[in-house]
Order: sequence, then structure tokens, then C-alpha cells
Amino acid sequence: MTMAPVATALAAVFHGPGDLRLEEVAVPPPGPGELLIRITACGLCTGEIMDWYVARKAPVPLGHEPVGVVVEAGPGTAFRPGERVFVHHHAPCMSCRACRRGDHVHCPAWAPRRLIPGGLATFALAQAPAVAADTLRLPLELSDEAATFVEPLACVVKSIRRARIRDGDRILVIGMGVMGLLHLLALRAIATPSVLIGADLHPARAAIAARYADVVADTSRQPLGEVVREATGGEGADVAIVGPGTVEALEAGCSNLAAGGTLVVFAPTPPEARWPLPVHDIYFKEITITPAYSAGPEETREALRLLAAGLQVEPLVTHRLPLSEAGKGYLLLREAGAALKVVVRP
Repeated sequence: MTMAPVATALAAVFHGPGDLRLEEVAVPPPGPGELLIRITACGLCTGEIMDWYVARKAPVPLGHEPVGVVVEAGPGTAFRPGERVFVHHHAPCMSCRACRRGDHVHCPAWAPRRLIPGGLATFALAQAPAVAADTLRLPLELSDEAATFVEPLACVVKSIRRARIRDGDRILVIGMGVMGLLHLLALRAIATPSVLIGADLHPARAAIAARYADVVADTSRQPLGEVVREATGGEGADVAIVGPGTVEALEAGCSNLAAGGTLVVFAPTPPEARWPLPVHDIYFKEITITPAYSAGPEETREALRLLAAGLQVEPLVTHRLPLSEAGKGYLLLREAGAALKVVVRP
């Protein structure tokens, strides 16, 4: 049976804090190098509940952790209808100086959205740059739910790479939401730490972290410094990966580093935030501070490799919702309680 041409899609569009609307939006037919995709699942990103970050783009369709099936392929693509794919919503040119250096997120072509309207939609058009640079076929054995982790896990892979972890490092991960837990899972798979410490100020999330970390700090009950000192023989962590985008969390990570340690800034702070750095201490302790923003084609491919090899991410999925309840999914993430990964199935 031939499918009727797709001209519109139902999409979740953010208009402002607390204002998420389902709207019919136009979807262009695929041109050369493009793909029309039926979205089968999309994860909700915690970055999409940072109101200051999303509001400056409003109105904007949400969803950038998609899995879908190719419905129609434009001329010149290597993909065929019926293939399951992941599509990155950003795409580098792969030829400029930034791309040659591996700094794909700084490519001048990176910023425009390349998935129209977005992953929280019934259908989406993958534009040619995304198809060429960062659209990946998914193996049959990988479920749709597991495949929604390609993009978030790629961000974790980049974070770990930028930390330059060495064998036997003592690693502290602050923030035990889904991204913090993904860090713990990935660190087990691609590094050889001597101890993994997970920390969170929410008791429920600290309890979940006990399944993945060697040591857990419930900072609502015990100061983080006490836990880290006890776990590291009083020296501090060699690497601290900070998930929450707050100055307080950055301070906590930096103050619990050993000499020669590395602080990974995994999430942004609001633009008005200022962190008064203790430069004297950072200098003499030779502390490295490195941000890890998003991920590019190298990291998405590594993430897919880890998932295909059996990285156990599906237990992190706590809620499965239809597209009509996407707003409820974001409310669950805001509560920062038992909800970890929320997957929407359009």
C-alpha cells in the first residue's frame, strides 16, 4: 500500500515556560540528500527544562533525541525507506577548520536546526547536512527506547573524553539524574576508575545512584567533602564531572578535587551567573577546568557502538508517554524525583 504524501506533522512547540502546545506544522517534501522520517520514539532532554535556555528560542519545536523510520528518501541519499535511523538535530560541515580539529560544535554550520520540526513530532524532515554528517542506521537488535540514548550518551562520551581520564582515577559525578547515571554507566564501559562517587542532594536520586556508583553521597544528610575525603584517602577526586548548571555545584566539584585534578562543566549556567574563581588555589593545585558542550559525529558513533554492545540504558527509562502527554513528561523531569528518562512515542 502506498502511503499518502506527508505535508504536515503534529509537533510539540514550546512558546514559553509552562506553555507547550501541540500544533500542526508544515513538513516540506524531501529534496536532494534529505529524508522524511516517521518518528517512533524521542527522549526528553533535561536541557529543555532550562527555561532561560529554551525561552530565547521560542516559539520552537522540541525534541532532539529521536528514533525514526525512513518514509521517503530524496535523490542522492544512501538511505532507503523502511530503515530505522537516528538523526542529529545539528550538523557540522565536516570540512572547515573547526571540523578538522574535531571541534564540530564550533563549526559555523552547526547552529541551524537540521531536523524539521523536531523529534517531538509525528514526522520530521532531516535536512541534507544532517543526513550526510550525522544520521546513523540502527541495528535491529537495538530497541527504539535504547536508541533514544544515542544523542545524550554522545554528550557523555564527549565529556569523558575531555576529562582525559587515566587508569585508576578517582571520579566524582555530581548530579544523579539520567545524565549523571549515564556517566557512571559509560565510565564503567570505557574507563578504569579506581572509585566512582555519585552525589546528589535529592535522597531518592542518591538511592538510585547506589546501583551504579561505588560510593554515594546523599548531600542532604552528609557533607560532600566528608564522603569524598573518606573515599579517596583524604586526597580528593582526580576528576569531578558537574551536571547541575549552578555555581554552587561547580564550587562543590572544584573544592573536592585532588591536586592535578580536572573539573568538567557538563551543563551551562544562566548567562548572568558569575563564578568567582579561587585562582590562587587553582594555580598551585594545577586544576584543569574544561566544558563539554553537546556532541558531534565522532561521539554519536561511539555512543551507538556502546549501545549496540549492550550498555544497559533501558532500566533508566522510567516513563513512557504519548505525544499528547509530552508536557506531563517535562513536569516529571522538573520534579527531579523518581523520573529519570522519559520517552515519548508519537
